[in-house]
Amino acid sequence: MLNLAALRSRVLQRLAPLLGQRKVRRGGAAMLFFLLITLLITIEFVPQRLNLKEGQVATEDIQAPHSITFEDKTKTEELRRQAASAVRDQYDRDPLVSGKVQQDISATIQGVREVQSDDKVDEGTRAGRLGEMLPFALSRETLVALSRPAPRSLEQLERVVNGLVAQAMDSEQGITPDKLESTKAGLVEQVTRLGLTRPYQELGQGLIRYYLRPNSFFNAEKTRLLKEAAMDTVPPQMVTIRQNEIILRPGDVVTKEHLAKLEALGLTQRALPWKVVLGSALLVALLMVVVLLYLYQQNREIYQHAGHLYLLGIIVVVVLAVSKAMTAINIPQWPELGNLVGYMMPVAAAGMLVAILLDPRLAMLVVAVISFLVTLMTNGQVRFGLVALVGGFVGVYSVSRLSQRGDLVRAGFYTSAASAVAILIMGLLGDIPYGLMIASGLGFGMINGLLSSILTIGSLPYLESTFGITSAVHLLELSHPSNPLLRRLLTEAPGTYHHSIMVANLAEAAAEAVGAESLLVRVGAFYHDIGKIKRPYFFIENQMSAENPHDKIAPSLSTLILTSHVKDGVELAREYKLPRSIMDIIEQHHGTGLCSFFYHKALENGHPENISEDEFRYEGPKPQTREAAIVMLADSVEAAVRSLQNRVPGRVEAMVRKIIRDKLMDGQLDECELTFKDLDTIASAFMQFLSGIFHTRIEYPDLSREMERRRTKGAGTRKQLARRSAGG
Repeated sequence: MLNLAALRSRVLQRLAPLLGQRKVRRGGAAMLFFLLITLLITIEFVPQRLNLKEGQVATEDIQAPHSITFEDKTKTEELRRQAASAVRDQYDRDPLVSGKVQQDISATIQGVREVQSDDKVDEGTRAGRLGEMLPFALSRETLVALSRPAPRSLEQLERVVNGLVAQAMDSEQGITPDKLESTKAGLVEQVTRLGLTRPYQELGQGLIRYYLRPNSFFNAEKTRLLKEAAMDTVPPQMVTIRQNEIILRPGDVVTKEHLAKLEALGLTQRALPWKVVLGSALLVALLMVVVLLYLYQQNREIYQHAGHLYLLGIIVVVVLAVSKAMTAINIPQWPELGNLVGYMMPVAAAGMLVAILLDPRLAMLVVAVISFLVTLMTNGQVRFGLVALVGGFVGVYSVSRLSQRGDLVRAGFYTSAASAVAILIMGLLGDIPYGLMIASGLGFGMINGLLSSILTIGSLPYLESTFGITSAVHLLELSHPSNPLLRRLLTEAPGTYHHSIMVANLAEAAAEAVGAESLLVRVGAFYHDIGKIKRPYFFIENQMSAENPHDKIAPSLSTLILTSHVKDGVELAREYKLPRSIMDIIEQHHGTGLCSFFYHKALENGHPENISEDEFRYEGPKPQTREAAIVMLADSVEAAVRSLQNRVPGRVEAMVRKIIRDKLMDGQLDECELTFKDLDTIASAFMQFLSGIFHTRIEYPDLSREMERRRTKGAGTRKQLARRSAGG
């Protein structure tokens, strides 16, 4: 027992470094998601279908739950095989072979003729020469007979043999390799019936056996093309089944035709072939690679963030699991409706969650992938995939620009409407009765949208907190004035609250101009000075009286109090559980800037050699993002412009550009991604916003003089009326 425990301990110690590696963790998570998705789209966890086999006897009535037209693949394949088998094999003929064979035969006969005509040697010698000359063996008796001169017999033999060869080779199909021996046998048999003497029959048969060869060769490619063309002429054999049509009655023997109809209606329970599982697994792997390649090319930040990839996988798996559960719903009383429950699959929830938490463009791709998987999961019923695709796209579009929390609810209604329209269109294409089509479109479409919205709203807070993502919905909640921390800022530091509102407006305008996250900038500006709640009256915007507490303390202590509001703000943000992105803006909105007023005041108080500039700087860090840098610039600009006495446009613009230039020269913008072009755009956005606040006003006349003039005019009018009355 101790040995096993020690062995297990050593194994865990060896595996711990391996499991801690980033690539291993990501690979394990990818494999887990791959297996889960493959199982969801291939395996039927709640089988509710008929388990019938060919030759089995039906025990109950089986009716078609809906109308369908499908292709009888077995019958179509049989007819196509028949059409292909009717096509004859195609051969290519070599026209030179026939002439060459006849030339070889004539040359051999000419040699025999020359031997016969040689009268200088005896008959035995001529027979020996014929045996050496002929390429095939003949008996000694035949050679002796052939050595005797017989010009007419040789001429007749040459004419007959060449005629037979030409006839065989010039036939419709010629001589093919597989028919060579049978053709030789047929020609040899014909030679015996030509009336030639036995020696010349044997010579002719030998010539045919030796010289005859194929002149027609099989063309596999041409034959294949013709067979395929013949198969293509056979149209698909379509079978139409009407709703409530009886497929099987009690006592009927199940045939292939019955099984084909039941399979088309989705009523059969088939054993899951490994080929289907393998194909589905490869397809899932391919789709995962496509999504990862898209992220690598278009959104490297998500690709490199393991948590975001895990979040994406969880969303896909959960939505597919819910969709799988939808397909298991069975309504015995209304089988027609039971075959339409797939329209309720909440694919739009995946699109909305990915759009809110990660990226709207990625959400579009995810919706397309899930819709494709839904089609596979429902045995190729494209109607469910198309409805899911339409609803998902509308859901992503509805939440891509959230401006308030009610937009999530509206997104659900938009998804419902889009799904209902798509279901109605699918009903028209599928020849569904109008009453059922309208009921399913309105009912299932509404359920689809509402379920997607409920899943999104319900799971959003948990996903945000688990993966540390700040969504637009959370930011909108934080921006509401009823937020406890903002209410504290309003009541305990009203000047800072007003200042934060102005900074938020400035920063939001600049963020929109440069393409930064404007909502994050606005909410971050709301909270950037919450640390001032602890000592509000040490900040000038909260000082209602002329008395300034900094006049009574040393500049170094004043600097310490001012700079501590950053640390106090981070502590409050942590206490109230603000998102990390907001805490970063709070921590970085002053960077390592210098408290120049108190620094110069300390220099004026004497002993400048003992004063270090670092003691009068904020602790930092410098802004790391464009959003934090924009809040820093807006904060400085708002405070500086508010302190201007004469706020004419020229002076305001000069002040704005000077502040941005000073921050740049001080190195406060070195660690963010703002470019010089961005800084110029930000300055223009600041000026456009400030010009709407500090615009030139109409100079109204002195109200006291205007009132005196009206009283004088009124008194003169009353005197004139009195004189007229007296004269009357």
